[in-house]
Amino acid sequence: MIEGYDIVCFSGDWDGDPLSKRHIMRRLAQKNRVLWVDSIGNRKPAATARDVKRALKKVRAFAAGCRQVEEKLWVYSPLALPFHGSRLARALNRRFTAWHLRRACAQLGFRNVINWSFIPSSAELHVGERWLIYHCVDEFSEFTGTDKRAIRSLERRLMYKADAVIVSSAPLLDDKRRHNPNAFLVTHGVEVDHFRRACRTATVVPEDIARLPRPVVGFFGLIADWVDLGLVRRLALARPQWSFVLIGKCDTDVSALRGLENVHLLGRREYEDLPAYCKGMDAAILPFVVNPLTLAANPLKLREYLAAGLPVVATDIPEARRLEEWVRIGRSDEEFQSALDEIVNGGRTGPQLGTSLPMDHESWDEKVAELSRIVERLERARRPQPAGEALAEPSAS
Repeated sequence: MIEGYDIVCFSGDWDGDPLSKRHIMRRLAQKNRVLWVDSIGNRKPAATARDVKRALKKVRAFAAGCRQVEEKLWVYSPLALPFHGSRLARALNRRFTAWHLRRACAQLGFRNVINWSFIPSSAELHVGERWLIYHCVDEFSEFTGTDKRAIRSLERRLMYKADAVIVSSAPLLDDKRRHNPNAFLVTHGVEVDHFRRACRTATVVPEDIARLPRPVVGFFGLIADWVDLGLVRRLALARPQWSFVLIGKCDTDVSALRGLENVHLLGRREYEDLPAYCKGMDAAILPFVVNPLTLAANPLKLREYLAAGLPVVATDIPEARRLEEWVRIGRSDEEFQSALDEIVNGGRTGPQLGTSLPMDHESWDEKVAELSRIVERLERARRPQPAGEALAEPSAS
């Protein structure tokens, strides 16, 4: 792992669900100092109670200043205007938000800075960085509610300035390297030991899933408009004796599932408890709508399901096909149902250690090692090289 750097990470909110950015930065913080900058917004706000509540939360967090959450990791929540199509808003963010960020870095004594951004909206914010890395894990302009034109413009600006662009899926690599040839593919990892707890006899299945009729088909993650609830409904109607469990915060209309007695929306559960819930499942599903957003996605939960030892059926998206050695692909409703029937009727249901073991090479530690090699390559390229010495390329997973 790289060490001795001061990393300013632009990402989502620290107190959200632990996604790829958090897994990466927590590991980098073992040998580097990290200032995590809470979301400065990609989506245009609306006059809703939810957005008003979020804005008030942002103001309170900003007033609290930098807060240390781990030994070498601090969180700062800036005030920024998320109207990225407005020149005035961008100008105010450049002056006000960037000034406060540089002040926070000065207070922490940051010197050897890497600007490590996961979001296009940080394109005009600079912190006196040595390196600028754009780490793209989604096609941000395709999220509902974004100013697509503004986000695309900001992303292109960020890519042109970046010393390296890192992406999490092959479709993203094909797109982003058109704007920056110094682009690298590093797919998502997984906390293998954490999810492998589902394979242990000592792990206790929570009561709210243990009491359901078997087989239990499960999903966990944010239930948003990219989840194909229509497909879930059709699966549930086709197999009324099965139980379908969806774990996660609902961020979209779920009326398609109303009235289905064998569909159970359990709400959000803590990350620490997910392996126990996985132990209570016979199979896991990734029922995504196929659109530009999901075609570019690398769903974190695929590797988490597999690390938990679960048989998996997924919608036909590129990063599911990348794992087709272990994941069954449903290219239609009929194929999806047939794959689930094959799992249930084949008797290899529930967590299996043999399914989990291949994920040892997909761990977050392995991925952070790949990311470190990219930074080391940047350093070697800047230093004068002895005659005849070639630059080693980082591996791509």
